Amino acid sequence: MGRPMFKREDVRTGLWPERVTIMDVGPRDGLQNEPYMLPTEQKIRLISGLVDAGVKCIQVTSFVHPKVVPQMADAAEVVAGLLPRSGICYFALIPNEKGYERALAAGLRHVGLVLSATETMNQKNLNMSVPQSMAIAKRLLQRAKSDGLTVRVDVSVAFVCAYEGVVDPQKVIAQTEELFRFGADQVCLCDTTGRADPGQVAYLFAETRRRHGGERLAGHFHNTYDMAIANTLAAMQQGIAFFDASIAGLGGCPYSPGATGNTPTEDVVYLCRQMGVETGIDLEKLCDISELVRTFSGKLPPSAYYRATRVKQTDGLVTT
Repeated sequence: MGRPMFKREDVRTGLWPERVTIMDVGPRDGLQNEPYMLPTEQKIRLISGLVDAGVKCIQVTSFVHPKVVPQMADAAEVVAGLLPRSGICYFALIPNEKGYERALAAGLRHVGLVLSATETMNQKNLNMSVPQSMAIAKRLLQRAKSDGLTVRVDVSVAFVCAYEGVVDPQKVIAQTEELFRFGADQVCLCDTTGRADPGQVAYLFAETRRRHGGERLAGHFHNTYDMAIANTLAAMQQGIAFFDASIAGLGGCPYSPGATGNTPTEDVVYLCRQMGVETGIDLEKLCDISELVRTFSGKLPPSAYYRATRVKQTDGLVTT
């Protein structure tokens, strides 16, 4: 159950990319964990607002069975309502061949597969074994090449599993190696439980970057223990320049008990701005979209930047 041991020279520090790409996963990973059912037109409004704020990559929906994730039952309608924008990548998450077929029929050119680093999580999340998920990934990655689709694969619980504890990094390194061999365009290592620490993150990304370069790797962090920004910076120091984040900190995981929302997009953009790292995203416009999310959810967004700049503090009480 202990952390993987590593030498200080195994990781690099004090270095980060000149530019970072942020994929906002709020319209999918965020909304699928909310108790309310957001109407299709409001989802489209949310996605369009993110585009207007300068977000170039957005995970807009997932093609899963409506009975499993009813919040995503309108996936095809959402995609149909999106205006084509130059330079914008709309992604959808797909769990299997059926999801791939639906995404292809909807006209999407960018899809994401998901599998877990541990057997228990894979069974909970996808109702199949890890080898079965890897076999599906191999088939779909081969097919995507002929269909002209870009495919990335998310490896969930890459650091700590809610059911099996700390994950052996060598297991994740081997999975990543296999997925790239199958033809994945990108592999995203996900802290689904939000229990990773910067040392774990630095080590795993240093090892995978050493084998595959940083350009095809991405990071996805949850903020269960308020470590998401620290973990983002740890990955950046290993040369990683692509991160998932969620507007207004929306998110969670129904199959990972205790996991809270994703890294707030506003906080990642603020971090990068303060460090002189380009994102191309307008932070104030982003906070305007967080205001919109607040009207949907009825909750104060957990983003530190949003709370510091858009919420007044009076006599110890939060007021707006």
